[in-house]
Amino acid sequence: MAPSSAGYVTALTAAALATVGFLGYQAYATAPAHLTKARTNGTPAITTKTPGGGKNAVLLPPGSGTGARVVYSLRGHRVWLVGLGDKVIRTFEVTPGNIDPAPGVYAVTSRSNAVTGSDGTPIEHVVRFTDVDGVAIGFSAAVRDAAPADSTTTTVRTGGIRESRADGDVMWTFATIGATVAVIP
Repeated sequence: MAPSSAGYVTALTAAALATVGFLGYQAYATAPAHLTKARTNGTPAITTKTPGGGKNAVLLPPGSGTGARVVYSLRGHRVWLVGLGDKVIRTFEVTPGNIDPAPGVYAVTSRSNAVTGSDGTPIEHVVRFTDVDGVAIGFSAAVRDAAPADSTTTTVRTGGIRESRADGDVMWTFATIGATVAVIP
């Protein structure tokens, strides 16, 4: 096979994988609620209780946009994954870094399956959507099951919004390149 043929086959394979992933996401996002509640890892599709949070903590905040999107509350340290028809697919608490993005609407600009965070922690399923003064801001899950570092005591500038590994898996599937991220106060 000529070198140009190998590149052509690689490009076709990548396009096919991207198409299958996109179609899988569409099927997931439009599936009836009773089919999306159970997960193979045993976690519910929608969190119904928030330990230590108010009874309305899981409700999608008004004014958070429309359509499929990720909604991130700076004050509430909570994320909502919102599918078509403003249906909340999943909501969960997060631990922010010490640098916050400004409220606004962003798009996912890059993703990394596994890297080392700016604090030296191995992380996976990194979904980046902006940067602040050269510090990347995005969602990620620590590979080790250690508690996240206290962002108020570290001197390292971090923009990582840490989530559990289970939540990170769902975020990775949901928030592909170009996906909308709405940051609210």
